[in-house]
Amino acid sequence: MLLYLRSAIFILWLIVTVIPWSLAAVVGSVFTRGAPLYWLCAGWLKLSVLGAKWICGVHWRVQGMENVPTAADGQASVILVPKHQSTWETFAIPAIMPHPLAYVFKRELLWIPFFGWAIGRLDMVHIDRGRRSDAWRKVVEQGTRIMGLGTWMIMFPEGTRTPRGSQGEYKTGASRLAVTTNTPLVPIAVTSARCWPRKSFLLRPGTIDISIGKPIAPQGRRPDELMKEIEAWIESEMRRLDPDAYTTPASPAT
Repeated sequence: MLLYLRSAIFILWLIVTVIPWSLAAVVGSVFTRGAPLYWLCAGWLKLSVLGAKWICGVHWRVQGMENVPTAADGQASVILVPKHQSTWETFAIPAIMPHPLAYVFKRELLWIPFFGWAIGRLDMVHIDRGRRSDAWRKVVEQGTRIMGLGTWMIMFPEGTRTPRGSQGEYKTGASRLAVTTNTPLVPIAVTSARCWPRKSFLLRPGTIDISIGKPIAPQGRRPDELMKEIEAWIESEMRRLDPDAYTTPASPAT
């Protein structure tokens, strides 16, 4: 019963805080865009993951942050490619990263009251999944422009959330964009389903591990070959971080 109560309070926390925050972002977008508006919206994401911690006992720990490029590295942009198990990482990754991010997401999210209105004002790529060729062209055109401004892209290679202990199909969208734009990929393993399972609003107390791999350069690589390396690293790392969830080794990338 306590699990249900704490989860309900957390969802109420999200609803109560997103309304004024989103309205502030929409109004603020009239006067400013770019990084200032992004960080305003990222403030709500930080508040959300802190709410999950305070209310539901969902903690996190990060390893590999030294693999994230800094201004001193001279790297203008990267493409983050995380494991996708839960809603949690969509909130948490922008909250912990020191640089503005741009998601590639389905346009239906823009229809969500308040939340959708705010993300619609940010410089991100929203696509129609039913029109694949147009969607890919938009990803390349908008992604190239956004990364040219120094913003990092973030794309979930599995496309959708996968249950704990499972391995989805790794699609080549992110690696194709990396090869096209000559942008390094940064793989990320996340054990979020340990605390916030897929398609559930019940949050269980515990600790989520985030492991950030070293950037992988795309020069001279094929997109499929590049994504196989990403998949192998993420799935191997998932089994190291959450061994109780897996009964089989990582499937060979084919």
